[in-house]
Amino acid sequence: MSGHTFQVDLRGIVDLLSHHLYSSPRVYIRELMQNSVDAVTAHRRLDPAVAGRIRIEPSETTGDGSLRVHDDGVGLTEAQVHELLATIGGSAKRDDLGYARHEFLGQFGIGLLSCFLVSDHIEVRTRSAAEPDAPAVVWRGTSDGRYTVDEGPADTAPGTTVTLLPRPGAERWLSGPVVRELVEEYGGLLPHPVSVADETVTCGGPLWLSEFADPGARKHALLQYGERLLGRRPFDVIDLEVRQAGLTGVAFVLAEGAHPSQQGRHRVYLKRMLLGDRTERLLPDWAFFAHCVVDTSELRPTANREQLYDDDLLHSTREALGTRLRNWLMDLARTAPDRLGRFLTVHGHAVLALAVHDDDMLRLVYEWLPLRTSDGPVTLADFGRRHRRFLYCGTHEEFGELSAIAAAQGLGLVDGGTAYTEEILGRLPRLLPGVEVRRLDPAELATTFAEVDGGPGTERFLEAARAALHTLGCTPQMRAFEPPTVPALYLESVTWRTYTEEVEARAQATDAWSALLGTPASEPVDARDVLMLNHHNPLVRRMLSLTDPELVRLAVRVLHGQTLLTGHRPLRPADTAALSRSFLGLLDRAVRGAEQKEEK
Repeated sequence: MSGHTFQVDLRGIVDLLSHHLYSSPRVYIRELMQNSVDAVTAHRRLDPAVAGRIRIEPSETTGDGSLRVHDDGVGLTEAQVHELLATIGGSAKRDDLGYARHEFLGQFGIGLLSCFLVSDHIEVRTRSAAEPDAPAVVWRGTSDGRYTVDEGPADTAPGTTVTLLPRPGAERWLSGPVVRELVEEYGGLLPHPVSVADETVTCGGPLWLSEFADPGARKHALLQYGERLLGRRPFDVIDLEVRQAGLTGVAFVLAEGAHPSQQGRHRVYLKRMLLGDRTERLLPDWAFFAHCVVDTSELRPTANREQLYDDDLLHSTREALGTRLRNWLMDLARTAPDRLGRFLTVHGHAVLALAVHDDDMLRLVYEWLPLRTSDGPVTLADFGRRHRRFLYCGTHEEFGELSAIAAAQGLGLVDGGTAYTEEILGRLPRLLPGVEVRRLDPAELATTFAEVDGGPGTERFLEAARAALHTLGCTPQMRAFEPPTVPALYLESVTWRTYTEEVEARAQATDAWSALLGTPASEPVDARDVLMLNHHNPLVRRMLSLTDPELVRLAVRVLHGQTLLTGHRPLRPADTAALSRSFLGLLDRAVRGAEQKEEK
């Protein structure tokens, strides 16, 4: 078996890395500054007295349309130029310069490729400060994958100058206003002075690490900083620190509700260089109410340096930041319950999500977060003081149908249809051992209704109603319950629903599938859905006087369809057809009756 080597299209590799690794040409300035910062850091390890300046000359300053970036960093030898600038996929170890990797922002060669987003020609003039006797080097690379290396002038000072010539259509990226904007955005917090056209742009450090004589003044300044970033004043600001990740920063609590899909918009700096302002996965999913601005020295960036690499360190950092936000909430409950109430009004959904797994947050939800109940919006603590049991409905629709009826019977009901509410209710026994928490069975609600002794008229009506509803899998019952405005209540039978679904499946199955379904089950006795008619309702009482069986059939079927619709239940084809025919039948009778009156 003979061996072969891959045929590499160098032009294609350069195009792939420079045009598809990065999301925007904007990052080329970040990568150039990153390389200069690394070079300055290395030089200061050799000579702490080095000024460590980075100068950027945009196209208006150079006068020839080019952009130049100068630094007085450590520079490179010819061997390092070949290794770091011309070996794609190689191991560009900064340890070869004699320094620990974590002191540096990134890898010189890969970052330089981003310059091909705005330029077809890159020139690097450099001289090593680590090897003073080594000659200066001039490296020239083009976007088609070719490069040359020549010896530079003998009077070249230690450091590096990168020159870019704009590709057609990319001239604006090298202009002064755009370059200044990008330097301020990406390098605004760098500890090294960076100038654009001889004007220093960097500010020297994060605001959250600045010295303030008064804690109140510090918080005010941070809130103003958050307002500039978010476009609106935050609800609060929380200091963040995770030592193992070398992370410091702040979290701004949003003053307006945020949807869970909006999470992940965090501003992250890596050793004071902006990684991105839409960084994801920094906080737990439940913490979408917070927007972070942090600087880290240990978290790893992805290859394009626009996101964080999701490793064990990021996972532990995420947990630590989640704990910090959780503790802030608990402190707010102890020290400022009024502010906590305002926070929960806006961000209760996030707190519910956290309480699913956290006992302390469960206690906070129980005491402070109002939920939708048959008593109105009240906390679970208040609800528990009024009712012996925590009964709940599994959907908004079921709660809307049953809450008024349950309240009229003296039963407390919680709307479990909101996200996380059912899980929260299921965890209540952890706080209240022995408390009864369960989903309401509508049939159980019917046992609280008063029996009705209506005499022969009621029996005749129910008999006709029973015949009208038989083919719809339903049976009528008559009870008296509050409120009287509700004419009827539809009570589902799980047993009957299972039976009817099996019957429908058999009707649609082929012979082969029918054999797999086995012997059909017999129709369950006394397990049909119930249309519970309310004797307190005036309309229902008037219906009892009807003597025409056909009119009873039409009226009862319309009432049956109306209860399905108000309960937001899905209508089967048979239900839809029965409702339509019955409604048209009643309309026809009403029109004929009106015509007969006019004839008289």
